[in-house]
Amino acid sequence: QVQLVESGGGLVQAGGSLRLSCAASGSIFSLLAMGWYRQAPGKQRDFVARINRSSFTMYSNSVKGRFTISRDNAKNTVYLQMNSLKPEDTAVYYCHAQYNGESWGQGTQVTVSS
Repeated sequence: QVQLVESGGGLVQAGGSLRLSCAASGSIFSLLAMGWYRQAPGKQRDFVARINRSSFTMYSNSVKGRFTISRDNAKNTVYLQMNSLKPEDTAVYYCHAQYNGESWGQGTQVTVSS
């Protein structure tokens, strides 16, 4: 099992930036990839970004060029740098870990005001 703890959400004006962090603990040697999803009120949870053990990254079209996912293996932490934020980025952001199973973080709220 892998446990995930997110931090870094908050309220920001449109055009601003935030950085989310996700610290992993537990059976981290078995991690295949980590990523971020988001869920706006009344909507389904959507993919945002992903990074695998080789640091290969993937992004949704809606955030490509604005968000950057990265990892610090020494700290077992994954980051999501979010720039040029838009009101439509408002959502609860969830960290996700893929191994021979999967784990989710508790979620962190990101609110972008216009």
